[in-house]
Amino acid sequence: MIEFDHVTKKYGATLALDDLSLTIDTPGIYCLLGRNGAGKTTFLKSLAGHIPISTGKIEVDRHTVTPLTMSQDVHFVETDAAQFNIRLFDLFKDAQEVNPNFDAAFARDAANRFKLDTHKRYKHLSFGMKAMVNTLIALSSGKDILLLDEPVLGFDPVMRRTFYDMLGQCCAGGEKTVIVSTHIIDEIEKTADRLIVIDKGEVILFCDLTEVDEKAYTVTGLAEDVIAATQGLNILDETRVGGFLSRSVFDKRIPSNDKLTISAMSLNDFFVALVGDKEGE
Repeated sequence: MIEFDHVTKKYGATLALDDLSLTIDTPGIYCLLGRNGAGKTTFLKSLAGHIPISTGKIEVDRHTVTPLTMSQDVHFVETDAAQFNIRLFDLFKDAQEVNPNFDAAFARDAANRFKLDTHKRYKHLSFGMKAMVNTLIALSSGKDILLLDEPVLGFDPVMRRTFYDMLGQCCAGGEKTVIVSTHIIDEIEKTADRLIVIDKGEVILFCDLTEVDEKAYTVTGLAEDVIAATQGLNILDETRVGGFLSRSVFDKRIPSNDKLTISAMSLNDFFVALVGDKEGE
């Protein structure tokens, strides 16, 4: 179980996490979304124990996490591990020696699927391939909690498809908790189970993705008809063009009729409607 209890993190005058509380008690793949600077990386690094928090408490399986008491069940993927300067074959071998739970067979199979030359040194790889190696080590680590910060950054479309297939394979046993921070939203939507949205250092939404499928939609029609049909519902945003109005809704479904067009929202469109700039600043 992961628990954030009124966690605040400040960098000087900058507030990165603002009295954030959250409990994750079910394994699965969690999609972590937020605008740039919303606090996603700080959230992950704090959970990994890589940085100290200012106030509050973070626990993993009821053990407090700090830089001095980092959880052995958590693996955080760095964007670039420049300290690696050995062949990939030796890197996987060393990882197995350091961590008896490291699945070297999974790592080698994944390297083959991504056509990684395991005789190359890490520092000679492209940015995308370095990111892939870092992610492969995490997926092979045997850890119960994996934290992936923009894991597909630098991947081409084929690499991204393979990555999501591997992520699903890694979590097929239903025992791991994986938190994936990404800006490529429509792709993770097909793999993730649950959604965490952070805005300005606060969790503003935590739910199953099935809830988004059921409750997120747009209603379009003549302004007076849309206003009447969506009265009292949770309106995320709206757009007016002449006498027509389109509203993004996150609430119970309304019945369709011949005056209104009701459309499902993608996760990407839902996220933009949820955290987008309402005042045009």
